[in-house]
Amino acid sequence: MSSLKSQLYQLCLTFIQNRIENIEYSMRQARQASNDDTKSSAGDKYETTREMMQQEMDRNSKLLYEAGQQKIALQQIENVSAVKEVKNGSLVLTSAGNFYISISAGELKVDGQTFFAVSQAAPIGRLFIGKKAGDELNFNGKKYLILEVL
Repeated sequence: MSSLKSQLYQLCLTFIQNRIENIEYSMRQARQASNDDTKSSAGDKYETTREMMQQEMDRNSKLLYEAGQQKIALQQIENVSAVKEVKNGSLVLTSAGNFYISISAGELKVDGQTFFAVSQAAPIGRLFIGKKAGDELNFNGKKYLILEVL
């Protein structure tokens, strides 16, 4: 089963690396657009465009910081061993789906099985933390019986 966790970890790592690359690309594009814009006779157009590009770069800087924090959080769980209670890095098999407590990366597929990568800070992630096999929890009107914690 550690092979499965390794595969999920790699999928999460690829997800976050792609996200970082996309944000960096957007930042380069916004910077280039800002630098390429020349002052026109239209007056405010130049300043308005530069301000819009600066806002885009600021937004992307924030997203890049958040993605970097997610990558750090993910790296801290790379070799988490199986324990009886759910913690960051645990694989939780339930009656209503399988969850990898790591980062919020959404739905992941491994060998035809679906897993949901969720952060321990996400509402459902918080509910799982500290639970054991046999425990039951409710989330959004749905019951989850924990079958196994890996």
